[in-house]
Amino acid sequence: MSELPFRTPVSAQHREPVLDVVVPVFNEEKDLEPSVRRLHAHLSETFPYPFRITVADNASTDATPRIAAQLAAELPELAWLRLAEKGRGRALHAAWSESRAPVLAYVDVDLSTDLAALLPLVAPLISGHSDLAIGTRLARGSRVVRGPKREAISRCYNALLRSTLAVGFSDAQCGFKAVRRDVAERLLPLVKDSGWFFDTELLVIAERAGLRIHEVPVDWVDDPDSRVDLLSTALADLRGIARMGRELARGTLPTAGLRRAGDRSPSGGLAGQLLRFAAVGAVSSVGYVLLYVALRPETGGQVANALALLLCALANTAANRRLTFGLRGRSGALRHQAQGLLVFTIGLALTSGALALLHRATSTPGRGTEVGVLVAANLAATLVRFLLFRAWVFRTGRRREAEAPAA
Repeated sequence: MSELPFRTPVSAQHREPVLDVVVPVFNEEKDLEPSVRRLHAHLSETFPYPFRITVADNASTDATPRIAAQLAAELPELAWLRLAEKGRGRALHAAWSESRAPVLAYVDVDLSTDLAALLPLVAPLISGHSDLAIGTRLARGSRVVRGPKREAISRCYNALLRSTLAVGFSDAQCGFKAVRRDVAERLLPLVKDSGWFFDTELLVIAERAGLRIHEVPVDWVDDPDSRVDLLSTALADLRGIARMGRELARGTLPTAGLRRAGDRSPSGGLAGQLLRFAAVGAVSSVGYVLLYVALRPETGGQVANALALLLCALANTAANRRLTFGLRGRSGALRHQAQGLLVFTIGLALTSGALALLHRATSTPGRGTEVGVLVAANLAATLVRFLLFRAWVFRTGRRREAEAPAA
């Protein structure tokens, strides 16, 4: 699959709806009408483009479908769809997949998030600056009113995401998000979850693919009547984290076709690769020498050499993966590190052999001589590493395989 084209701004003369705000609902006969009218009034007064509001009904069994149909008949900017099965992720997937608006968003029906943040949320997507945007309750500028239990759960969940999936975004579950349609068209088929973990999975895949995620601090007031089952939601989220962790470890997280043409670090061209590899190698060599000198008095020459080379090899593989060969995201990263460790053994053999030959030639070589021989051997090992990285570890076929979606 080809990569995403360059981002372009939405034309100011766009006649069709520029923004489609989805409101997923399940048995919300009490809140649906006042919330939709409030959202409609806000967009009518503040949003400078045509817009649409879509009520996505998750198999409600109360009067929600009737109220949604009445609102759609009254308000020309309102549409609604009804799904036979429950699931917030399922509702968003269906509504976003049907929409033709260039920017897609969703808000929770309780409107816990202040709508004043809606225009700042979607503006970077309309302008072409970002691919996705999320409201965050955990930024310094956010103002949040909620009980200590929900505050603790939210912070613990996002801390767990950072520690297990190494995410960079701050708030995965705030019901206030937006995505460009061209991104959603490729991203949605890759998201497996149809419930509350949908948001997290969508963001993790997008971030691993190197897509730009914009964050907006929000004002947020907890809904005391929220029907979310915290225990079942938490268990489902933990299962989702475990599944995505396995996919990351196996290098099967799907990111094919999600990279932007203008965002991929250039990896082609031998001269450019050599320059970037040399820069990474120079830093690695300095780090190697510092580690060796620090470890040598306590461990001896051979052990210090092995430890210093191992640590630098891990850092070197990660840096070259991103900077020299242009791979972004984490799909296949563990496999690349494993292959890098095999390359490391060759470097270890070269440097250990050079050290052994030096000690055979003279029983008491000076410290400067020892370090000089090791640096020379390490440079030779670096050249071998580059050739193997280019021809084996990060060759084009491997890179396409790393980005392919799971079967």
